[in-house]
Amino acid sequence: MKTRFATLTLCLMISLSAHAERADRDKPMLLEANRVSIDDAKKIQILEGDVLITKGTMSLKADRVVITEDQYGFQKGTAFSGKNGLAHFRQKREGKEEYVEGEGERIEYNTNSEILELFHRAWVKNGEDLVRGDYIWYDAVSEKYLVTAGQARDPKGAPARVRAVIQPKNKESDEKASSRGERLELKGAGKLESQNAQ
Repeated sequence: MKTRFATLTLCLMISLSAHAERADRDKPMLLEANRVSIDDAKKIQILEGDVLITKGTMSLKADRVVITEDQYGFQKGTAFSGKNGLAHFRQKREGKEEYVEGEGERIEYNTNSEILELFHRAWVKNGEDLVRGDYIWYDAVSEKYLVTAGQARDPKGAPARVRAVIQPKNKESDEKASSRGERLELKGAGKLESQNAQ
């Protein structure tokens, strides 16, 4: 029963990012909670009270985690926030010193579709990129996002808006070029091209 429970929980978290640290798959899973209940007949597992699940570089913190399994063996995990804050996940990206992490009042993950959804006060940070909104939909296979602001209002009464910080993909190559004195030359070439295009 313990092995089956760990396997179901593993499916909740192991694919949060298509570029997650591969070595995490071979690491032991540690589960901590104030209470764990398992209903094999209904295929429901519930962890409650300061839940902490870790596996290698991956961690999930929540007040409550509910994992259900459908008739085809696919699992859906839902993590809920509580008095200790928002539900939070974090995992290292493969081959990089970067992490994918996020928070929300509720986090849902479906192993069939590999879709991650974060609800209310949600944010996801992938390396230096950051998105915030009331709802975030993330496809771990295609690495696509959908973010909505919801009906909330900001402190001044204006409608809430989605916020995103997206770093340029060539940022690392620009930094290397700058250290060799090539950055200005590249910028100048870009200006010439844009002037010629007009």
